Amino acid sequence: MTSSTSSFWKDRIRASAVHLSLSVVVAALSALLVFGLWYPYPYREIAGGRELFVLVVAVDVIMGPLITLAIFDRRKHWNKLRRDLLIVVLLQLSALGYGLWTVAIARPVHLVFEIDRFRVVHAIEIPDELVHMTPQGITALPFSGPSLLGLRPFKDGDEQMEATMAALQGISLSSRPDLWQTYDASRADVIRVAKPVGQLRQRFPGQVAVIEAALAGQSTAAVAAARYVPLAARKSFWTVLVDGRNGDILGFVPLDSF
Repeated sequence: MTSSTSSFWKDRIRASAVHLSLSVVVAALSALLVFGLWYPYPYREIAGGRELFVLVVAVDVIMGPLITLAIFDRRKHWNKLRRDLLIVVLLQLSALGYGLWTVAIARPVHLVFEIDRFRVVHAIEIPDELVHMTPQGITALPFSGPSLLGLRPFKDGDEQMEATMAALQGISLSSRPDLWQTYDASRADVIRVAKPVGQLRQRFPGQVAVIEAALAGQSTAAVAAARYVPLAARKSFWTVLVDGRNGDILGFVPLDSF
């Protein structure tokens, strides 16, 4: 290999490495946004946000530096080389922007107590035509992480029938802003349907350590009063641990307790 050829490849590898380093920094900042706000634990597990983000970012981080490796050539006129690199960066940022938009519209926005369970509601599941019916004091599509809500009682049989028919068509009760109420208004119902954590331990004897870990850090009184309620998400089923005295959320465990 001649010295010119060696220098040619060193320049390309160096440029690609710099591009990769910058891409990793941007990906890390994106991860802080996604997992710090949109998909905090346990929603990154429950809602599948981690897998979606990794797929989007991995493709973006890998492809940009590879393209730079292919096109970088110091023998090009500086204006042409700068134009080529700018196009690569713009394409990469566009792809990242589209990926983040995809992650954003799939983000969980509410954890709603629905009759006898909790349900994770994603932004894309909320019908646009019902957003204006969101009760005052509740943000329909928050960007600061999922909020805790409940469902109000039906006004009458007609409303219940209409909501049931909509649910059969794929619009769950929990994704309807017109049925939302504050979680405080649902605490008594949560306490009523919640079951003792002791029953959960009996059902899943091999997962007792997981249950105890989810309750770690809680007061002795809260652990003694701990109860559980099933949780339904789009792709998985978990369990919410609640304080049987006041309905406060104590933790989450990856167990299907339905």
